[in-house]
Amino acid sequence: MQQLLKWTLETIREEDCFSWMEEHRYEWAPLVKSAVDQMLAGKTVLLLTDIPRKWFGKYVLENINNIQKNRPLLPVFPMAKMFPSLGEFSNTQDLQLLEDMLDLSYPNGYFIWYVGKGNHPFTKLAYRCDDSFLWIMDEEVENSFALRSSDEMLDIKLLQLYKLFDLTLSQALFGELDLES
Repeated sequence: MQQLLKWTLETIREEDCFSWMEEHRYEWAPLVKSAVDQMLAGKTVLLLTDIPRKWFGKYVLENINNIQKNRPLLPVFPMAKMFPSLGEFSNTQDLQLLEDMLDLSYPNGYFIWYVGKGNHPFTKLAYRCDDSFLWIMDEEVENSFALRSSDEMLDIKLLQLYKLFDLTLSQALFGELDLES
């Protein structure tokens, strides 16, 4: 069983054109560990993206439970489709009502995987959830992975990050990865 940080470095080095991630692995590892731990504990993932990254959310949803991966299916759902008026939730009371409903709907717990700009209205909810898996554009937010929306390679980087996350998840599901060290 390999340690997460060592395995991450080896995986990054095996991939072509992924060297940019090598220097960010120390930021990445604790975030991915938290997300994978939560998934292994049975929490539901509520995927949420801003509008420019909507394509990425669709890509994740179409691929994360691909039957050819020969692994258990995972509870990952598109939050914006379940709650079309989510962008209208602006005050604390609305968000609290939504959180209460989510707590009832997901008794094993849930966390939000948000990909997008830090100033998007959806972040009001994502930031309230301590265990969110945040990929934030154009801002430095604590406990998030920072990206730049102006990066010409952003779409490719998102796909590479998803691939790394998905490989990490598979390794952890099959007991090949030690998330604790």
